Amino acid sequence: MTHPASLQDRLTIAIAAVAAACRVTRHVQNRQQPIERHSKDDMSPVTVADYAAQAVIAHHLVDAFGTLTLVGEEDASTLREAGHAALREAVAAAARVVWADAGSADVLDAIDLGNHDASSDSYWTLDPIDGTKGFLRGGQYAVSLALIEKGQVVLGVLGCPNLSADYARSFDDPDPRGCLFYATRGGGSWSVPADRPHIAARRLDASREQDISAMRVCESVEAAHSRIDDTGRIVEYLAARGTPARLDSQCKYAVVARGQAEAYLRLPTRRDYVEKIWDHAGDLKARDPNLSASKRAEVQTRMIGPEVLDTQKFPSIAFASTSIESGGADRWTVTGRLTIHGQTQPVTFPVSRANGRYRGSVTLKQRDFGITPISIAGGSVKVKDELKIEFDIVAR
Repeated sequence: MTHPASLQDRLTIAIAAVAAACRVTRHVQNRQQPIERHSKDDMSPVTVADYAAQAVIAHHLVDAFGTLTLVGEEDASTLREAGHAALREAVAAAARVVWADAGSADVLDAIDLGNHDASSDSYWTLDPIDGTKGFLRGGQYAVSLALIEKGQVVLGVLGCPNLSADYARSFDDPDPRGCLFYATRGGGSWSVPADRPHIAARRLDASREQDISAMRVCESVEAAHSRIDDTGRIVEYLAARGTPARLDSQCKYAVVARGQAEAYLRLPTRRDYVEKIWDHAGDLKARDPNLSASKRAEVQTRMIGPEVLDTQKFPSIAFASTSIESGGADRWTVTGRLTIHGQTQPVTFPVSRANGRYRGSVTLKQRDFGITPISIAGGSVKVKDELKIEFDIVAR
């Protein structure tokens, strides 16, 4: 099938893919036996359901579009190891709940379709199970899929297999149908039952509560995810008396979007927590207006290659703040440690806020990070040692 021309067509396919993944994850969670899993390098758990959900969604998308650019959380390298044959077969068996003729090799290849580096103008991004600890506990979790075009989210689908449409139902009581939420840029946010995604959708309405003392705040069940004590102090300072909504995963965003809570605060659990502003170094683009398009393309290719950023070896650029000083209304000076190309340097830069967006820029020298500036066209065009990095973050 050729790539659908309309955003609505792509949304329809994305909804079907996430709904199928919800069926898979529900099947795995409801089995009367321990859920197969292992730990990743950062000690976070990954289960048979994480792998199977990514495989099923990737299969749906590539079947619809023919080709696929997908940034997925998981990869199949562990599953391909000889010592993980049982886990590999368990993943394939879970995928076959909705993909009847899936073989182990098909499933592994589908998982690895999520290896895109986010360098394209248009790509999908997927968290097959957000809230894996909640999933393992039998609680709330989410399947999250979005389409990014030219740096902007144009559609998103959030599957919450255990979240009830009945607001009176406890978050600790898994709903047998679940909810699926979706939105397109400028098209509003909508909800359907996760097990019946094709029925008429209900438009979501956020809370209109104006009294801050009645504010209800979403809190994580897993203490490792956010500073619950700090959230409590903020709520106490505001004298907010609303009953907190306690649940894990991105389901919290849906709870706020549908008016079941007014706020969600996710606060770092430790002072040295590394907040990744740019998750993929491959997202950096050469934009010098004085270069021709062909020259910019050459600079771009060499910039992400082994001569400069070497994104295969150093796939992430990370920033950890160490201090923030107020500079007046909606203005701050941020100091911290920036890691590029495997090397860390202190940086300080201004940040301003307007219309829910935080913008700033920092000027760096490549040589400070062990990078030698390149030249092209036989040396007639040289890339400056000094680079300016700009960022634009949307508050959620």
